[in-house]
Amino acid sequence: MADTTVVPAATPRARVRVPLTFPDGYRADAELVTFHGLADGREHLAVVLGDPGDVPLVRLHSECLTGDVFGSARCDCGPQLREAVERIADRGGILLYLRQEGRGIGLYNKLDAYALQDQGLDTYAANATLGLPEDARDYTAAAQMLTALGIGTLDLLSNNPDKAGQLRALGIDVRDRVPTGVFPTPHNVRYLRAKVLQTQHTLPLADLTERCVV
Repeated sequence: MADTTVVPAATPRARVRVPLTFPDGYRADAELVTFHGLADGREHLAVVLGDPGDVPLVRLHSECLTGDVFGSARCDCGPQLREAVERIADRGGILLYLRQEGRGIGLYNKLDAYALQDQGLDTYAANATLGLPEDARDYTAAAQMLTALGIGTLDLLSNNPDKAGQLRALGIDVRDRVPTGVFPTPHNVRYLRAKVLQTQHTLPLADLTERCVV
């Protein structure tokens, strides 16, 4: 068995029922959970949907103001969030909304990286040019939140193998990694291709033709 990292315990802080409504009219009832004792001190949120059951469907969704709120077509974050809520609500599970904008580099740095992408760099090369890591996200707080909610085994809704690997190293049993949908636009196809080529996301590379306009 691979070594696992022991993480400090977190505890639920508050729970509140919130009805969710998306721009396309989809609605879901959710319970939002906040926490004490998260390792990075950030205000991450658990969104409990349906009946999680013994092996819930879980998504780790990193905050994306431009995609989640403004509907930016330069990434696939907004459509992935919308899809995840419906799929998790149908089966029962939890979406962890993690305050890790721009793969952990922050909003301003992400927009600086966008400017470099406009000059021809891919998303990872742009980060490197700014002196930043390709992906600065750490999922210790996510493991704390899951443990605090009594979840030790789950199916992970993700195309990103690093998420599953980090959770396993933190003591969470990822039974299966369930792929998300693919949401290409003319503005994000180079970004999606970079995720496949640079960080081995499970996306159909052959379908991601070069249609990028930036």
